[in-house]
Amino acid sequence: MTSTSADNTSTNFNKNSAPQHEQMSQFRVKQGELVAAGYSMTEISQLLNRPAFYVYDRSVINQQVASFRQHIPARIKLHYAVKANPYWPVVEHLRPLVDGFDVASQKEMLLALQSGMPVADISFAGPGKGDAELLSAIIAGVTLNVESLGELQRICQLGAQTAYTPQVALRVNPAFELKASGMKMAGGAKPFGIDEELVLETLAKIADMPVRLRGFHIFCGSQNLKAEALIEAHQHTFGLAAKLVAACPYRPEMVNLGGGFGIPYFAGERRLDLAPVGESLQGLLQKYDDELAGIELVIELGRYIVAEAGLYACQVVDKKQSRGTTYLVCNGGLHHHLANSGNFGQVIRKNYPVAIANKFNQAETELVTVVGPLCTPLDILADRMVLPKAEVGDWVVVYQSGAYGPTASPQDFLGHPNVAEILL
Repeated sequence: MTSTSADNTSTNFNKNSAPQHEQMSQFRVKQGELVAAGYSMTEISQLLNRPAFYVYDRSVINQQVASFRQHIPARIKLHYAVKANPYWPVVEHLRPLVDGFDVASQKEMLLALQSGMPVADISFAGPGKGDAELLSAIIAGVTLNVESLGELQRICQLGAQTAYTPQVALRVNPAFELKASGMKMAGGAKPFGIDEELVLETLAKIADMPVRLRGFHIFCGSQNLKAEALIEAHQHTFGLAAKLVAACPYRPEMVNLGGGFGIPYFAGERRLDLAPVGESLQGLLQKYDDELAGIELVIELGRYIVAEAGLYACQVVDKKQSRGTTYLVCNGGLHHHLANSGNFGQVIRKNYPVAIANKFNQAETELVTVVGPLCTPLDILADRMVLPKAEVGDWVVVYQSGAYGPTASPQDFLGHPNVAEILL
């Protein structure tokens, strides 16, 4: 069973009064053990010959994509943000399931190209792109999301050195933001995109530039669980998109509406209800039918597609008591899973849902802190959580680990072994 957070000031705990994590029902239980794609953690470890690993269940990825398709109007295409999980088998699996890839580096761009995704359906975002990256993208023919006027000038100069016309979309920093967002990407001063008011000025000049303007990228924020916040952001985004399309010297081909669909990580959070989001989008499509006719509309998602499909697993190698606190010391930690340690954007550390995989049906009776092998107090997998009584050799698993895992973690820190990955 998934764990329960306890009061931080007392060793006495009442499971029923503590905030609860959302039910993690995406993985099955077999003979009292949590399994991924039918395999226990011990079996996966033996399969990989590794003591700590990430396992991604392709059926859960399929379910997330299917949920999007079920609730979001078919007029809106789905692109996958490769940065969420660039593990090649995951990218390869998603190729026929989604309508495009968004990449944030030359390395990710090459993954997308090798997957067979058409270049017209690959976009390249991110501030600070180097000239070599820009030149590579121009030659490949992918769409460059332009983050600044200076970058646009460099793209023009680099394109003149080739036989190719650069394909670009203007990334817009709108005047509004996505409220209740885990990470705000728009509104106010931001390093991302061109301020809305400057985009309108740029459009007056772009017809004379040696580029092909394919459209716009409007990204407001990420990790949002509030349907009403997403609905409000979409209302603003459609209005802005219509204004930008009207100001274009020629009809653009596409508008990336951003993403922001979140997943529940912490106690008290609940899964995003896509039904009202989809209903609102259908209404907006009808409202702006004339203004956006013939333009491809895209929602770009990363963690929503893959995070729920992943488990991070490591083993207990020691159990100790220290002045009233019980510690489970594991062979994996923040060097494998920085986000779970609380050092990847959290202001106050909160626990991910955690379980003892091989004692899944046993009662949660022991208040423990689960730590990794590193010589730092930051190496925490779970802080004061109620779990089944664990011993050396048991498997600790962290749910919601399919996004921003190995590639977002300092795997070389202190020289411990890197983590294994597998898609099953």
